[in-house]
Amino acid sequence: MAERQSSNLPLRIWNAVWRPTPGSLRLLALLGVVGNIVIVVSGGAVRVTKSGLGCPDWPRCSGDSLVPTHNPEHHVLNMSIEFGNRLITFVVLAAGLLVFIAALRLRPRRGELVWWALAQPMSVVAQAVIGGIVVLTELHPAAVSLHFLVSPALLVFCVALWIRAGEGEAPPRRLTGPGTRLLTAALLVACAAVLVAGTVVTGTGPHAGDADSRRYGFDITDVARIHSVLAWVTTALTVIVLVALYRTGAPAAARRRAHELTALIVVQGAVGYLQYFLGVPEGLVLLHMLGSVLMWIAAFRLFFALRDRGPVPAAEPLQAPAPKAESPQPA
Repeated sequence: MAERQSSNLPLRIWNAVWRPTPGSLRLLALLGVVGNIVIVVSGGAVRVTKSGLGCPDWPRCSGDSLVPTHNPEHHVLNMSIEFGNRLITFVVLAAGLLVFIAALRLRPRRGELVWWALAQPMSVVAQAVIGGIVVLTELHPAAVSLHFLVSPALLVFCVALWIRAGEGEAPPRRLTGPGTRLLTAALLVACAAVLVAGTVVTGTGPHAGDADSRRYGFDITDVARIHSVLAWVTTALTVIVLVALYRTGAPAAARRRAHELTALIVVQGAVGYLQYFLGVPEGLVLLHMLGSVLMWIAAFRLFFALRDRGPVPAAEPLQAPAPKAESPQPA
């Protein structure tokens, strides 16, 4: 039975892309979300292992070679870690192209989903170009910060597509009052500010990607405090939104999204303080980066949960091309 399912897997993937249903499109969108989470963590691994210049050239890894080769100035492990991160980018690009094709093939076609899907491969290309700038500028902290921040921006497209593929096309029906929606929008802004401040902290501290790379010229204690203050603002806004959801009788789904975000913020805060007092060990830095993108995703899921767009439109079968009429044969 398992062998039969394994042999049918390529066909199932083909059908999900070429003959998509709303469910299969949503699954492909979820794979895009997961892929971008993985690339954030792999990028973090590049930084904490000081492998940012493991492949000192771009688009090649070193010299004339696209893959890691012997280089007396770069350890093979650092080259492999940086090269692996580059390979993951191609996997995420392939996933973006597949989900774009599926969105184009979906019937009835939903224009909004096509645009959300198109943004994914285009953003990955932009990410690759910025990655090249990072290498060519020898890990300038501003370029490294931008390289990270493209991933949360790309996740906006991925999460929006994932959620909208499971919704209908009806006009948005607000499930909460304007005050709660405004607070949730402010919460998203606060989450974004925490992400930006986090890149400054990393670019100032010991995990900037290479032992000799440039750092921001800030005092690490000052930027860590700013990051902490913004995190506390985010926490306070989350609690206020959660209280508002209960006081206004918001749907259970919206309250559940708020609970998820609250739990992630608590864990993220604990990891942040722990890594600060322990001298930012590598494992906790990776866990903190993972928590940052999960928190970002949870905040957007909460934002989308405050309205309803109706049921998913029923899928229409793709029309097979009509057979050509046979030309009459001469008598």
